Amino acid sequence: MSGQKKGVVVMMYQFTDDCMTGILEIDEEHRQLFDIINEAFELAEKESASVSGAKSLLRALKKYAEIHFDHEEEYMEKMNDPELPRQRKEHQAFREKLEEISPDSLDEEDGKRILKEMLEYLSRWLYHHILGSDIMIGQIHPVAESKDPFAFTEQYRTGIRLVDEEHETLFRIIREANDLIREELLHDKYDKIMAILDRLKEYTIHHFHDEEEYMERIGYDGLAAQQRAHQAFVDKLKEVNLDDVDDNQQEYLTELVDFLLSWLVNHILKVDKLIPVK
Repeated sequence: MSGQKKGVVVMMYQFTDDCMTGILEIDEEHRQLFDIINEAFELAEKESASVSGAKSLLRALKKYAEIHFDHEEEYMEKMNDPELPRQRKEHQAFREKLEEISPDSLDEEDGKRILKEMLEYLSRWLYHHILGSDIMIGQIHPVAESKDPFAFTEQYRTGIRLVDEEHETLFRIIREANDLIREELLHDKYDKIMAILDRLKEYTIHHFHDEEEYMERIGYDGLAAQQRAHQAFVDKLKEVNLDDVDDNQQEYLTELVDFLLSWLVNHILKVDKLIPVK
């Protein structure tokens, strides 16, 4: 989000309510990460400012991100959270991106441009990570807690006919994917699984478009937050690639289905059910 200050356009990334996990320490550390990023953006945008200040903030961001990741992983380990392995991989990807640039190598000529590009990437990553992964910390995992987790029951109905019908279809596609994963003797199993996951991705994009169109039509003030969450989930689906899984594809796919269903369930119960019926 952009803000205006003394005639200079400053990129601002807000820590909004939709980013709240409900875990005080994690939420406060996320807020601090946003504050550091915004401070660095503000300095990098000022023509009169030296790049040294922004470089210092980039170092602070690296240091604080490490502290936060340690705290987050410790919390998840203590809670036996099934999302911990996925979180560790995403945290490592963030570290590797930060390591691509050394603050000491930046000069005044191109330093601000490179810093802004890096900060924009990190900000987008942070939004997507929080809304696509962190939001699931300590949340409902229906695969482990329900006799039939893939059943679209009354508790998931929003009262908006189109939204409910499309949610029911998403549950059905995820069930089909789960059934394929658990079918031991199926020929060309993984090709068929990828095909159904592609269908899930396309239908999810279609559903989110319809849902956002409805929210826009009724003037719902939660639309922007929904759009961020939707994009984070779509990005997760786009990242699915069995070619990147060297071994134990079965375990990877089982965990993936658990994540997809859990994210959908929590999103419906905590976010979609707030959409007014009009």
